[in-house]
Amino acid sequence: MLDRAGLALVEPALTRGAWWLRRMGVHADAVTMIGFTIGLGAAVSIAMGQPLAGLVLLLANRLADGLDGALARLTQPTDRGAFLDITLDFVFYASIPLAFAVHDPTANALAAAVLLATFIGTASSFLAFALLAERRGLKAADYPSKGIYYLGGLTEGSETLVCFALMCLWPRHFAWWAYGFAALCALTLGTRVLAGWRLLPPPR
Repeated sequence: MLDRAGLALVEPALTRGAWWLRRMGVHADAVTMIGFTIGLGAAVSIAMGQPLAGLVLLLANRLADGLDGALARLTQPTDRGAFLDITLDFVFYASIPLAFAVHDPTANALAAAVLLATFIGTASSFLAFALLAERRGLKAADYPSKGIYYLGGLTEGSETLVCFALMCLWPRHFAWWAYGFAALCALTLGTRVLAGWRLLPPPR
């Protein structure tokens, strides 16, 4: 829900950073892989009981995620790059609730499992619609720079980042953050199912 406004806000800075990386000869796929490694570092830090360090690494991961797309657009976006970006993003997103569960299974495991279950719903609906939209030649007017059809919802990347930040700042309340965000993810799944039903009608 916030991604469109957030992207417009940070895009100039990301573009300047991408130009610098291009002059340095850095490839977009390399930024994706480095960002993913940093993201795994965030999960490890959280699992080891260092949520503030995890938050710093988490923010660095999100910065890399913005830079790799901006860098790709300065050169030539590729299907391989889009595939790598979205796949590693989803793995990173799943690693954060898992890290909290590893750190304190008694308090966090059930809430993390519920959140991860709703992540599966939002991710599968997102990717399934993108596949079918590609077949029909549909384009997302709100996100023209994305490598695949970007079907929005209540819980996009910006909202997920805010939720993860709250978890890192107040880890004792992880279960409440997780259950609350899981409810929003369930609503997102519902709206995406309705959108798919409306935008992908059967042939007449």
